[in-house]
Amino acid sequence: MVLAQYLKVIKLNVLLSCALLLTVQVTAAEHIAPPSYASIENNDIQHLLPNDEIKPILAGDTEFLTLYCEYMSADFRGTVLLIPDWQSSATNNAGMSFLRKELNNLGYTTYAMTVPDINWQASEIATAATNENTATESTSAENILAQSSDNANTANQSTDNESAAVESATIEDTGVNKSAEPHHVNAIEKVSDAVLDNYKVNLIARYEALYNTAMAEPNNIVVIAQGISAGVLLEHYAQFPDSRLNAFISLSSYLPNSKRNQDLSQTSSLIAPPLLDIYYANDNNEILMNLKNRQRWVNRNAKFDYRQRQLFGLRNQPDQHARLSKEIDGFLRRLF
Repeated sequence: MVLAQYLKVIKLNVLLSCALLLTVQVTAAEHIAPPSYASIENNDIQHLLPNDEIKPILAGDTEFLTLYCEYMSADFRGTVLLIPDWQSSATNNAGMSFLRKELNNLGYTTYAMTVPDINWQASEIATAATNENTATESTSAENILAQSSDNANTANQSTDNESAAVESATIEDTGVNKSAEPHHVNAIEKVSDAVLDNYKVNLIARYEALYNTAMAEPNNIVVIAQGISAGVLLEHYAQFPDSRLNAFISLSSYLPNSKRNQDLSQTSSLIAPPLLDIYYANDNNEILMNLKNRQRWVNRNAKFDYRQRQLFGLRNQPDQHARLSKEIDGFLRRLF
C-alpha cells in the first residue's frame, strides 16, 4: 500500500515536469564569434613584451601595434620596417624575431608591424553588391525583352522540334552526345582576387602609417617582408614607383592566386628600389616554379639592382637566421 502511494507521487511529479518543459519556449544558444587572430596577437604582445618596445600607431580609424627597437651600434645606418606574412606574428621564429634584434647590432632601428586579419567573406560581399546592381539594371531590360520573346517563341517552336529530331537521330547513329564532349573548365583559385585585394588595402594602410612614422627623421628606409605580404607590397611598389625607399628585401614572396603569382615575376622587375629576393630550398612550389621567370624578366627589363639568394634548411634554424642576417647586411652595405 505504501509502495503504491509512493509510485503514484513519482508519477505525478514526472507528469508535472513534462508539462513545465512543454510550456518553456525552446531557444537556440547564442552564437559567440571566436576572437580574431589580430586580437589574440595583440593580447600576447601586451602581456609578454616590455612596454617600452610596444608602439601603437593609428592607420585611419584603426590602431595597430608595432615593436620598436633602437639601434645599438656606434653608427646609425637607417630604419628597417619588418612586415611578417599574413596570419603570422611580428615575433615569429621564421626570421622576424631574430632580425628585429640582430639588425640593431648592425646599426638599424627596427619597426616590426602586426598584420591585419584576413576577411574570407570579401568575395561574397563583393558578389552580393554586384548582384544587387545587376538585378536593378536587368529589371528594365527583362521587361523590354519579354514582349519580343513571346513573339519569337511561337516561331521557334517548329525549329526546335526539327533540331531535336535531328540531334536524336545523330545520337542514335553515332552513339555520341555533343553536350557530353570534353570542354575547358577554369580552375578555382586558392584565394580569390577579392580576398587578396581586401588584405592588400588594409596592409598598405598600415604600411603607409608606419612609413610616415619612420620618415619623421630623414634616414635610409629598408622594408623586409615575408610571404604574401611581400607579394602584395611588390604589386604596390610597381603601381607607385615614386615611393622613397632605399631597398626592399622579400623573404619567400608569392601570392596564393595562380594568375597574380605568375604576374609577380614581371612585377618584381618593375619596382624602383633595389630588390633582394631570398627564398628557401624547401619553399612551396608556387615560389620555386617562378624563380627562373623572375630572372628572365629582370634581364629583359634590365633591373641591375636585383639579387636572388637561396637559403638551405628550415626557416627556424639558428644557422639559417645567421646566414639570413649576413645576406641582408652584405646587400645593404653595397648600397649605402
